[in-house]
Amino acid sequence: MKLAILLSGGKDSVYAAYLAKTKFKHNLICAISIFSENKESYMFHTPSIKKTRLQASAMEIPLIIQKTKGKKEIELRDLEKAIKKAIKEYNIEGIITGAIQSVYQSSRIQKICNKLKIECFNPLWQKDEIKYLKELIKNKFKVIITGVAAYPLDKSWLGREINNQFIEDAIKLKEKYKIHPAGEGGEFETFVLDTPRTLFKKPLKVKSFKDIKEGENSFRREIEVE
Repeated sequence: MKLAILLSGGKDSVYAAYLAKTKFKHNLICAISIFSENKESYMFHTPSIKKTRLQASAMEIPLIIQKTKGKKEIELRDLEKAIKKAIKEYNIEGIITGAIQSVYQSSRIQKICNKLKIECFNPLWQKDEIKYLKELIKNKFKVIITGVAAYPLDKSWLGREINNQFIEDAIKLKEKYKIHPAGEGGEFETFVLDTPRTLFKKPLKVKSFKDIKEGENSFRREIEVE
């Protein structure tokens, strides 16, 4: 099928695109990114979202950008607008999402796809989180942490790469604090800098960064990427 990836910049959407293209042999035609003004958006990832321009460029696919105020449920209308544009301009037959466990997100995207009579493809759905993280490492994905929002995660986690040590630490956090190892509950946010050449044709590099404290247990790393 000719598919568009709903691209957030984080590991889930990028890895979902990778699986759709390599494992399931679909055609990755374009990317869609929703730029939300609401940092607490129920639907959309906001840290590093504007860097998806560089990821789409690395994938050598066009990017459709749709802005939204990020108001609950109303933001779905903006998503629908973007998907309609992808259908019209690129004749896509479906959307790829990085949904793993969020019924809220997946059900709403599915509803839009049903309305527009296209497929909704969720290659990560219900995937075991530790197995998933190990797959990222095995497939040579370079993923860094760009935001944390749960105790005991702190500023020291910003910029960490998802590697074997990260998995060990994530397992301990799950056992002691019930933190989802893949950050599915919003405990942490990620950004993908590199993948196999079947997806990114070139790596991205962090040129500079600035760490910002947003709350008692909330920190974000603003990155400049090239």
